[in-house]
Amino acid sequence: MRKIEAIIKPFKLEEVKDALRAIGIEGMTVTEVKGFGRQKGHTEIYRGSEYTVDFLPKIKLEIVCAQDHVDAAVRAIIQSAKTGKIGDGKIFVLPVEQIIRIRTEESGESAV
Repeated sequence: MRKIEAIIKPFKLEEVKDALRAIGIEGMTVTEVKGFGRQKGHTEIYRGSEYTVDFLPKIKLEIVCAQDHVDAAVRAIIQSAKTGKIGDGKIFVLPVEQIIRIRTEESGESAV
């Protein structure tokens, strides 16, 4: 089992969700987050004063799936989230040691 964490631009969420659904990924957790990388934020003017916005709004997706679905899920995220511009995001793939469904106490792949 693997956990895929993807940081994407907010306006790409629906496209990514549809792409993942199309390959059979049914569950995910979505969190609104803020951050920056090479994009380094931007400068805005508010009421005549200039200020720097360091943290930009992003969406964090968390998906747990079987090892044999990871490559397809990563490809789907890349193809649907990519704009070709700085700030498109990152994907992290992490090992998952154990999964337990609280309601039924199932564990392993059946708990996903």
